[in-house]
Amino acid sequence: MLRLTALFLLLFLSVAPLHAELRSQFPNILLLYADDLGFGDLSVQNVNSRIPTPHLDGFAKTAVRFIDGHSSASICTPSRYAMLTGRHHWRDFHGIVRALGSSVFKPGRLTFPEMLKSRGYNTACIGKWHLGWDWSAIRKSDDPSAITPGAFDWQRTIPDGPRAHGFDHYFGDTVINFPPYCWIEDDRVVRAPDVMMDTSLWKKIKEGSWECRPGPMISGWDPYENIPTTTQRGVDYIKAQKASKRPFFLYFAFPSPHAPIIPNDEFDGMTDAGAYGDFVYETDDACGKLLQALEDSGQADNTVVIFTADNGPERYAYARDEKFDHWSAEPFRGLKRDLYEGGHHVPFLVRWPGITKPGVSSSLVSQIDFMATFAEALDFELPKDAAEDSVSLLPVLRDPSRSVRSTYVHCSHREEFAIRHRDWILILAGDGYVSSRNGEWESKRDYPADDTGPVELYNLADDIGQRTNLASRYPEKVREMRGLLTKIRKQGHSAPRLAR
Repeated sequence: MLRLTALFLLLFLSVAPLHAELRSQFPNILLLYADDLGFGDLSVQNVNSRIPTPHLDGFAKTAVRFIDGHSSASICTPSRYAMLTGRHHWRDFHGIVRALGSSVFKPGRLTFPEMLKSRGYNTACIGKWHLGWDWSAIRKSDDPSAITPGAFDWQRTIPDGPRAHGFDHYFGDTVINFPPYCWIEDDRVVRAPDVMMDTSLWKKIKEGSWECRPGPMISGWDPYENIPTTTQRGVDYIKAQKASKRPFFLYFAFPSPHAPIIPNDEFDGMTDAGAYGDFVYETDDACGKLLQALEDSGQADNTVVIFTADNGPERYAYARDEKFDHWSAEPFRGLKRDLYEGGHHVPFLVRWPGITKPGVSSSLVSQIDFMATFAEALDFELPKDAAEDSVSLLPVLRDPSRSVRSTYVHCSHREEFAIRHRDWILILAGDGYVSSRNGEWESKRDYPADDTGPVELYNLADDIGQRTNLASRYPEKVREMRGLLTKIRKQGHSAPRLAR
């Protein structure tokens, strides 16, 4: 009996107590992560939205809705990496993981789920991964360019994926428009690919093109099944956690509304923004099912729920605005890949029972801050070589009028940087476009002609749409912000805890 009591005491002490105002039991965490979703796609954030989002609108009424929330980059892989490490991706790499690409995580890099596991969490990732695997470990062919079904031993485990970086469980297809086109559970394919991808075998696409890279596929693969299948897996996972004595972290990463635009038939015509709008509506519906699973399982009162997105909407948003009068990045300029706000200024909703109160906050926050936030909440001391750019948002979550972050650095492509400091943002390029410039859209929105200056400077307090370049008017501000960026890049960190 004494042994059991001692063991219980050791286990209790190993899970350090939260701050006095937090629950005695660590909270569950549900992170809902959309793909290529614009700030203005949620009707709660855009009075002119052509897309109803009833479930997320309802959730927003119970959460803190941050209207100055950002992803770390305006493209997929970098944002996910920064969010899961608390470290700016550009310190380590640029660009996305290509089809059948290797992992972006270096050995020894502490991740968000690894930190949570050390505090006793069950951890799972369901949906899009896009952070790489070691596909070379299952290659049978000596030719690294071979991508046929026979070039891989599909019976073997695939190393260096989600399970190698803190997740107990993974289910998904890694990336919806990249091979292999099959389900992967944990670190093995559920069924071995036996044919090459052929979009002609699939149901007709609803909008745009498939944008699918060639590669191995299982016979009968149906991309339309992605959201229904992963959502059901998410619901099942949440409900199963009720029986566990351990808290859980579920990172649910949607494939939508990223291309291919494939809303299921039941969602056709549910919006006034075409198939893309219907795809957003289906994403909202899936969020509703996952949130309902929390309620039905009695876990909602002890679960932190976060909804956000990896970056802004794809360039097809220009045509959507022209055809449906719906601007996905409203009220911002720029889209996915761009340095302008529309590329990385994303939906950002947080509900933390016992900590947050419903409302709207204008505090500057970033997804890169999740790691330091939960480290503080769980009394986890971050090592000096971890989460180097992460700032705890707990003070802001308790009091949305407060601010803990005044600066962040945005970069999606090598040597193309923007730095934000308080209300000012400096774009170290001739303009903030990377994706494409659309003169007709700029004319419709009353944007002036490009001034051809070497950099752009904006004051977002007065000019959220980034129309008036102030660089020539405030050269001293340009120099100040250049210097700040240089300092942050050179010192290798920006987290306040590392400046002491």
